[in-house]
Amino acid sequence: MSEPRPIDGYRVGDRATARRRFTDEDVRRFAELSGDFNELHVDDQAAARSRFGRRLVHGMLTASLFTRLIGMELPGRGAIYMSQSLRFTAPVFIGDEVEAVVEVTAVDLARRRLTLSTTCRNADGHQVVEGQALVMVDL
Repeated sequence: MSEPRPIDGYRVGDRATARRRFTDEDVRRFAELSGDFNELHVDDQAAARSRFGRRLVHGMLTASLFTRLIGMELPGRGAIYMSQSLRFTAPVFIGDEVEAVVEVTAVDLARRRLTLSTTCRNADGHQVVEGQALVMVDL
C-alpha cells in the first residue's frame, strides 16, 4: 500500500501495476456476489458451445483490478473514485493471468483530481480492457 501524498506529488506518467490469475473459484465467488450467473461464466458445457469455446471471466471482475490499484497504490489511501469508463476488447478465460495498469495522464491541482488511463493485458500482451478513471485525492 502506498503512503498518501499531496496532489502536487503526482506526475503525468506515474503508474502502478497488479497481476492476477483468475480462477474458477474467483468467477464463482464473483457470480455469487454480483448475481451474474450467465452460463458463459459458470457453465462449462454451455460455454463450450459458445463462440468462445470455454468459460469467460466476468468483465467487471477483470476491471476490479483497477479499484485495487486506485484504492491501494495510485493514488492509494484517501482516493475517491469519481468515474470510470471501460471498453472490453478481448475475452479473459479462467486460468488467464492479467496485468492491470493505471497511469496518470493529467493532474488538476486546483480540483485535486487525477485522470488515469486504465488498461489490462493478458499474458500474451493482448489488451483485454481499456478505459479512463477520474480520481479525487482527499488526503
